[in-house]
Amino acid sequence: QAQLIESGGGLVQAGGSLRVSCAASGGTFSAMGWFRQTPGKEREFVAAINWSGSITFYGDSVKGRFAISRDNAKNVVYLQMNSLKPEDTAVYYCAAGSRVGQERYEYDYWGQGTQVTVSS
Repeated sequence: QAQLIESGGGLVQAGGSLRVSCAASGGTFSAMGWFRQTPGKEREFVAAINWSGSITFYGDSVKGRFAISRDNAKNVVYLQMNSLKPEDTAVYYCAAGSRVGQERYEYDYWGQGTQVTVSS
């Protein structure tokens, strides 16, 4: 049974940095991604990466500020978040699938989420 567990969320001031991690177990996944969601809004694509790391995608709102990476030996994917803004406040979800993409339906497995709060 595949399982994704996020960690590293927390409270940070605007302009600061935070790194969230996602540990995967129960399988190896060609594609890993991050999405985020705030109350009353749909889950939004943040970033995605393929197995080798040669392909990455980013949502428009985080381009140039966030970086996704993965350590396949540890089966962990990271999201480094820099220059954080209050509007980055959300629950961040890790996702895994067989094809890297920017749509929720492209991912088969989801974590429980980790809260990131950016104070102004």
